[in-house]
Amino acid sequence: MKYRHYVMIGFYILILFCGGCASTKKHEYGMDEGDPYESFNRKSYWFTDVIDRNILEPVADVYIEHVPQAIQRPVSNFYRNLAYPNVALNAFLQGKIRQGFEDTLRFVINSTIGIFGLADMAGHMGFKENDEDFGQTLAVWGINNGSYIFVPVYGPSTRRDITDLPVSFFTDALFYASYAISGPVLVPILFLRVVDKRARLSGPMKIRDQSALDPYLFVREAYLQQREFLIYDGNPPADSYNHLQLDEFEEDEIIDVDDDAKK
Repeated sequence: MKYRHYVMIGFYILILFCGGCASTKKHEYGMDEGDPYESFNRKSYWFTDVIDRNILEPVADVYIEHVPQAIQRPVSNFYRNLAYPNVALNAFLQGKIRQGFEDTLRFVINSTIGIFGLADMAGHMGFKENDEDFGQTLAVWGINNGSYIFVPVYGPSTRRDITDLPVSFFTDALFYASYAISGPVLVPILFLRVVDKRARLSGPMKIRDQSALDPYLFVREAYLQQREFLIYDGNPPADSYNHLQLDEFEEDEIIDVDDDAKK
């Protein structure tokens, strides 16, 4: 039924909103350089934060308090595994051929021996969990960040990174499994996915609330730094955080990505 996919899209947007809302601030960034839409972005941030504090956070707190870790861990493994084909695909697109095959094998092992990803058997076999997406792929291809934007409900992004939304959606195994799953089963699965994602971010988001004088700036700086860290596979140039390029997004604009990001 088509309605299942509309339901899935709605829940998926909530999941993606959770994905970028927490990290650690380490540098100051000029508003006029990369956040020309700050007025709109702040309103979007406020709207999203209201949804989080009144719906997602209370549910996640109950989940954390009453569900044993022995259950929470397999649940998290299950949902991360469903989204892992996106990691493998983008590893190949970035020219990381060996990693791409290892990521593919990791997904296959966990989906079979690991019982649909509930157990991280591939991790025990030495296949580490990587983090790739289409935004990182575009960075490796030389596409500039573009302006920072905070999309209502979706969360923090840039004009480059938001292109990962359709890619991650259509590479998610649950999207295809939804054809064989009835609505009464699919909705709880999607809802639990949102709760799991928010629960895993509970700690970092509390740090944000306790330490940030301006939560909006905290999230913006944390997001930009985290993306830079991922693009360079954890080894960004020493001056990269002070020279984040966030000019208007144009196809002929490029950023220099060192060899570590292209391996």
